[in-house]
Amino acid sequence: MLVTVNGERKEIAAGNLTGLLGEMEFEGRHMAIAVNYRVVPRLRWAKTALNDGDQIEILTPRQGG
Repeated sequence: MLVTVNGERKEIAAGNLTGLLGEMEFEGRHMAIAVNYRVVPRLRWAKTALNDGDQIEILTPRQGG
């Protein structure tokens, strides 16, 4: 299916957020995720189904100043 991740169109095989993170090699990092502009709590990542055309933002904290 085609989704947009951080502004970039991607063809993915994953059916949920946990699968997407594994597919994109984001496992085990601190991050926040929004699907279609709604933040998804970490406990719901495995249960959050992805659909064709979804807009996904994966945000990771940065340090600096």
